[in-house]
Amino acid sequence: MYHTILFDLDGTLTDPAEGITGAVAYSLEQLGLPPVERAALISFIGPPLFDSYAQQFGLQPPQIRQAVTHFRHYFQTRGIYENKVLDGVPELLEQLHRAGKTIVLASSKPEAFCRQILERFDLLRWFDYVAGATMDERRVEKAEVIRYALDALHQTPDAQTIMVGDRMHDALGARAVGLDCIGVRYGYGSEEELRQAGCIHLVSEPAELLPLLLS
Repeated sequence: MYHTILFDLDGTLTDPAEGITGAVAYSLEQLGLPPVERAALISFIGPPLFDSYAQQFGLQPPQIRQAVTHFRHYFQTRGIYENKVLDGVPELLEQLHRAGKTIVLASSKPEAFCRQILERFDLLRWFDYVAGATMDERRVEKAEVIRYALDALHQTPDAQTIMVGDRMHDALGARAVGLDCIGVRYGYGSEEELRQAGCIHLVSEPAELLPLLLS
């Protein structure tokens, strides 16, 4: 039986597509780069921003830092509100809390943004700890965030601790730390991506997580 459950945020608990793609589009505009269709920017949901700008647009570190600054300006003032809680998530978190589980957020999004989003949607009350990336990129990879969260809780990785996420980064980060991962199909990662990354279960909606996390 799991005692500690780490959740990814984007695509797992909330749908941030409008805000994230809007922030990327704004950053490209500020850099004077050609506009890109919003659908092509969905890949930014999940991975660290530095990796996405480098891989998708071939930007070099100085340009990436500028892009991230513009992204965060948009996100702080507007994009953070262009978000919505996925159906069934509040009920899932409440039931896990009532069952005495330790509920942790482990996101590659800056920690301050994570807290703002959880507070906005009245989800923060269900979490025992919120772990996110740092603004200076010292902690951004999912494995680093998970280690940081477990250290803060004075826990070591064990079979009673599980990661839940929608992208391969969640599963690979969990594996690097020594944890299993449950993949959610309703997010932004493909089923093939999640299987190849080693998820031990796949679910199609938040309600399907409950029996797995309580069994």
